[in-house]
Amino acid sequence: MYYPVSSLLIECLILSVVEITDSYGYEISQTVKLVADIKESTLYPILKKLEKAGFLTTYTQTFQGRKRKYYSLTPTGREQLNFLRHEWASYRDSLDAIIEGGVRG
Repeated sequence: MYYPVSSLLIECLILSVVEITDSYGYEISQTVKLVADIKESTLYPILKKLEKAGFLTTYTQTFQGRKRKYYSLTPTGREQLNFLRHEWASYRDSLDAIIEGGVRG
């Protein structure tokens, strides 16, 4: 099953992934790909945008002799994630109501 995913929802997914534990780009992309058809070339500009907005911070760490860039959620990022989750819940509830036949325009 596949439904298009908006860039705002992808941002919510990314912030959700790094909320639990810091993560690196490939790991984030593999998790997001479970529900969205996204390429790494699309993901990295979104990560950069989230970092520039102050929602994520980065650091490098060596893993098996190579440096990895890890992303970490900031307090501002946590606030944004809470906002996006609230918006998602409202949107989801409206969709469910329409799909289940309970709402007419």
